Amino acid sequence: MIAVLVKNNNITEAIRQLKRKIQKNGLLRDMKRHEYHLSRSERRKEKNHEALKRLRKRERRNYS
Repeated sequence: MIAVLVKNNNITEAIRQLKRKIQKNGLLRDMKRHEYHLSRSERRKEKNHEALKRLRKRERRNYS
């Protein structure tokens, strides 16, 4: 459960904090992933694509 305290009736700051916590927790990505149904082959392709993205990102970091 994600909770945010509202201080001094500052709703905008509380919303920003909530968005940061949701993104950091990975909840937003999980919600988007479950938004529609994927077949096994599509899930496999997506998983391979994500792994390739991570690999390329690692290579970019090590290259610099």
